[in-house]
Amino acid sequence: MVNLVEEKQAEDIVLLDLRQVSILADYFVICSATTERQMRAILNTLTEEIKQEGVRPLHVEGTAGGGWLLIDYGDIIVHIFAPARRAYYQLEELWQHTALVVKIQ
Repeated sequence: MVNLVEEKQAEDIVLLDLRQVSILADYFVICSATTERQMRAILNTLTEEIKQEGVRPLHVEGTAGGGWLLIDYGDIIVHIFAPARRAYYQLEELWQHTALVVKIQ
């Protein structure tokens, strides 16, 4: 998933390992997109590419216009933020005690 969001030129991509601290999910992928169009492109690419592997999201929440999208695959949750929304929610700060697996700036 990190590779797919990187292909769509998402910024500040982070993969957090939550397995030791949460039963919510095993991993969070967090990234930023600078436009609504880019947010939708990342969402569409993820859902289409992963659907080809026989996996569909359990839930998709938020809107590109609202500056935040969440794609829940059960063990992996992908957060796509507009930069201002990402700064507001500060998920990396909230989950600071998790293991950082990947950080791509």
